[in-house]
Amino acid sequence: MDMDRDWLFGPHATRMDETRRLEFTDKVQRGSVQYGPNLKSYTALLTSSYPVDDHHTTEDTFLALGSAFKTALGPRTGLARFGYAYAPLDEALARAVLDISSRPFFVGKFGFEGQMLGTLNTQMIHHGLDSWARAADVTLNVNVIEGQNDHHRAESAFKALALACKQACERVKGKEGEVISTKGVL
Repeated sequence: MDMDRDWLFGPHATRMDETRRLEFTDKVQRGSVQYGPNLKSYTALLTSSYPVDDHHTTEDTFLALGSAFKTALGPRTGLARFGYAYAPLDEALARAVLDISSRPFFVGKFGFEGQMLGTLNTQMIHHGLDSWARAADVTLNVNVIEGQNDHHRAESAFKALALACKQACERVKGKEGEVISTKGVL
Protein backbone atom coordinates (compact mmCIF):
# COMPACT_ATOMS: atom_id res chain seq x y z
CA MET A 1 0.00 0.00 0.00
CA ASP A 2 1.41 3.36 -0.99
CA MET A 3 -0.07 6.66 0.05
CA ASP A 4 0.75 10.19 -1.01
CA ARG A 5 1.54 12.26 2.13
CA ASP A 6 -0.89 15.00 1.11
CA TRP A 7 -3.83 12.60 1.20
CA LEU A 8 -6.85 13.63 3.20
CA PHE A 9 -10.16 15.38 3.01
CA GLY A 10 -10.16 17.94 0.22
CA PRO A 11 -11.76 18.96 -3.04
CA HIS A 12 -10.21 16.31 -5.28
CA ALA A 13 -11.67 12.92 -6.05
CA THR A 14 -10.12 9.82 -4.57
CA ARG A 15 -8.36 7.54 -7.02
CA MET A 16 -8.18 3.87 -6.09
CA ASP A 17 -6.47 1.07 -7.96
CA GLU A 18 -6.87 -2.22 -6.12
CA THR A 19 -6.85 -5.85 -7.10
CA ARG A 20 -10.22 -6.19 -5.39
CA ARG A 21 -12.24 -3.04 -4.87
CA LEU A 22 -15.00 -2.76 -2.33
CA GLU A 23 -17.65 -0.46 -3.74
CA PHE A 24 -18.94 0.64 -0.34
CA THR A 25 -15.49 1.79 0.87
CA ASP A 26 -15.08 3.74 -2.39
CA LYS A 27 -18.39 5.46 -1.65
CA VAL A 28 -17.32 6.24 1.91
CA GLN A 29 -14.18 7.95 0.64
CA ARG A 30 -16.16 10.03 -1.87
CA GLY A 31 -18.51 11.09 0.95
CA SER A 32 -15.56 12.08 3.13
CA VAL A 33 -14.40 14.39 0.36
CA GLN A 34 -17.82 15.97 -0.01
CA TYR A 35 -18.76 16.42 3.65
CA GLY A 36 -15.47 16.33 5.58
CA PRO A 37 -12.93 19.00 6.53
CA ASN A 38 -10.86 20.64 3.83
CA LEU A 39 -7.47 20.16 5.50
CA LYS A 40 -5.53 19.50 2.30
CA SER A 41 -6.04 18.41 -1.25
CA TYR A 42 -5.42 14.75 -1.71
CA THR A 43 -5.07 11.82 -3.98
CA ALA A 44 -5.02 8.31 -2.59
CA LEU A 45 -3.61 5.41 -4.47
CA LEU A 46 -4.14 2.12 -2.69
CA THR A 47 -2.65 -0.83 -4.44
CA SER A 48 -2.47 -4.51 -3.68
CA SER A 49 -0.38 -7.08 -5.49
CA TYR A 50 -2.40 -10.04 -4.24
CA PRO A 51 -6.09 -10.87 -3.94
CA VAL A 52 -7.43 -9.76 -0.59
CA ASP A 53 -10.64 -10.30 1.33
CA ASP A 54 -13.00 -7.65 2.62
CA HIS A 55 -11.44 -7.80 6.11
CA HIS A 56 -7.90 -6.95 5.04
CA THR A 57 -8.96 -4.50 2.34
CA THR A 58 -11.17 -2.63 4.82
CA GLU A 59 -8.59 -2.72 7.61
CA ASP A 60 -5.72 -1.53 5.42
CA THR A 61 -7.85 1.18 3.80
CA PHE A 62 -9.07 2.59 7.10
CA LEU A 63 -5.63 2.39 8.74
CA ALA A 64 -4.27 4.39 5.80
CA LEU A 65 -7.14 6.89 6.02
CA GLY A 66 -6.62 7.33 9.78
CA SER A 67 -2.89 7.78 9.40
CA ALA A 68 -3.43 10.32 6.62
CA PHE A 69 -5.93 12.19 8.79
CA LYS A 70 -3.44 12.39 11.65
CA THR A 71 -0.62 13.57 9.35
CA ALA A 72 -2.71 16.13 7.47
CA LEU A 73 -4.11 17.54 10.70
CA GLY A 74 -0.66 18.79 11.60
CA PRO A 75 -0.03 20.37 15.00
CA ARG A 76 -2.96 19.90 17.34
CA THR A 77 -2.94 23.52 18.39
CA GLY A 78 -5.82 25.91 18.00
CA LEU A 79 -8.22 23.08 17.12
CA ALA A 80 -11.84 23.03 18.16
CA ARG A 81 -10.91 19.43 19.09
CA PHE A 82 -14.47 18.20 19.65
CA GLY A 83 -16.95 17.60 16.87
CA TYR A 84 -20.39 16.09 16.69
CA ALA A 85 -22.99 15.75 14.01
CA TYR A 86 -26.22 14.06 13.06
CA ALA A 87 -26.81 12.97 9.48
CA PRO A 88 -29.93 11.46 7.93
CA LEU A 89 -30.25 9.36 4.84
CA ASP A 90 -33.86 8.71 4.00
CA GLU A 91 -35.27 6.81 7.02
CA ALA A 92 -31.86 6.40 8.72
CA LEU A 93 -30.32 8.78 11.25
CA ALA A 94 -26.82 8.57 12.69
CA ARG A 95 -24.80 10.52 15.24
CA ALA A 96 -21.01 10.77 15.38
CA VAL A 97 -19.02 12.35 18.21
CA LEU A 98 -15.27 12.89 17.84
CA ASP A 99 -12.50 14.04 20.19
CA ILE A 100 -9.08 14.71 18.65
CA SER A 101 -7.58 13.59 21.93
CA SER A 102 -4.56 11.39 21.19
CA ARG A 103 -6.51 8.74 23.12
CA PRO A 104 -7.59 6.25 20.46
CA PHE A 105 -10.86 4.54 21.22
CA PHE A 106 -13.94 3.58 19.24
CA VAL A 107 -17.52 2.68 20.15
CA GLY A 108 -20.00 1.97 17.40
CA LYS A 109 -23.59 0.77 17.30
CA PHE A 110 -25.11 0.25 13.88
CA GLY A 111 -27.95 -2.25 14.31
CA PHE A 112 -27.40 -3.94 10.96
CA GLU A 113 -29.95 -6.63 10.17
CA GLY A 114 -28.15 -8.22 7.23
CA GLN A 115 -24.68 -9.69 6.96
CA MET A 116 -23.57 -7.99 3.74
CA LEU A 117 -23.54 -4.56 2.08
CA GLY A 118 -22.76 -5.52 -1.49
CA THR A 119 -19.41 -7.32 -1.22
CA LEU A 120 -18.65 -5.94 2.26
CA ASN A 121 -19.49 -7.84 5.43
CA THR A 122 -21.33 -5.46 7.78
CA GLN A 123 -18.89 -6.38 10.58
CA MET A 124 -16.24 -4.55 8.57
CA ILE A 125 -17.98 -1.20 9.13
CA HIS A 126 -17.24 -1.45 12.86
CA HIS A 127 -13.76 -2.88 12.26
CA GLY A 128 -12.93 -0.20 9.69
CA LEU A 129 -13.95 2.67 11.95
CA ASP A 130 -12.09 1.13 14.89
CA SER A 131 -8.98 0.92 12.68
CA TRP A 132 -9.47 4.53 11.55
CA ALA A 133 -9.86 5.85 15.11
CA ARG A 134 -6.72 4.05 16.29
CA ALA A 135 -4.60 5.23 13.36
CA ALA A 136 -6.02 8.78 13.57
CA ASP A 137 -5.36 8.83 17.33
CA VAL A 138 -8.89 10.00 18.16
CA THR A 139 -11.79 8.98 20.34
CA LEU A 140 -14.86 8.24 18.22
CA ASN A 141 -18.42 7.25 19.01
CA VAL A 142 -20.83 6.48 16.17
CA ASN A 143 -24.41 5.47 16.81
CA VAL A 144 -27.09 4.80 14.21
CA ILE A 145 -30.23 5.90 15.98
CA GLU A 146 -32.76 4.57 13.50
CA GLY A 147 -33.20 3.14 10.05
CA GLN A 148 -34.53 0.03 8.33
CA ASN A 149 -32.15 -0.17 5.35
CA ASP A 150 -28.62 -1.31 6.25
CA HIS A 151 -27.05 0.64 3.39
CA HIS A 152 -28.77 3.83 4.58
CA ARG A 153 -27.71 3.12 8.17
CA ALA A 154 -24.06 2.77 7.15
CA GLU A 155 -24.00 5.73 4.80
CA SER A 156 -25.65 8.04 7.34
CA ALA A 157 -23.00 6.97 9.88
CA PHE A 158 -20.15 7.93 7.55
CA LYS A 159 -21.78 11.24 6.65
CA ALA A 160 -22.16 12.05 10.35
CA LEU A 161 -18.50 11.17 10.88
CA ALA A 162 -17.35 13.44 8.04
CA LEU A 163 -19.39 16.33 9.45
CA ALA A 164 -18.06 15.73 13.00
CA CYS A 165 -14.49 15.69 11.62
CA LYS A 166 -15.10 18.97 9.86
CA GLN A 167 -16.25 20.58 13.11
CA ALA A 168 -13.43 19.13 15.25
CA CYS A 169 -10.77 20.21 12.74
CA GLU A 170 -11.81 23.85 12.68
CA ARG A 171 -9.12 26.23 13.91
CA VAL A 172 -10.43 28.44 16.73
CA LYS A 173 -9.74 32.12 16.16
CA GLY A 174 -7.79 33.58 19.06
CA LYS A 175 -6.56 30.13 20.19
CA GLU A 176 -3.74 29.78 17.64
CA GLY A 177 -0.80 27.97 19.18
CA GLU A 178 -2.85 26.82 22.18
CA VAL A 179 -3.63 23.21 22.96
CA ILE A 180 -7.27 22.87 24.00
CA SER A 181 -6.64 20.51 26.90
CA THR A 182 -6.43 20.87 30.67
CA LYS A 183 -3.20 18.83 30.48
CA GLY A 184 -1.68 21.11 27.85
CA VAL A 185 -1.00 18.26 25.40
CA LEU A 186 -2.95 16.30 22.84
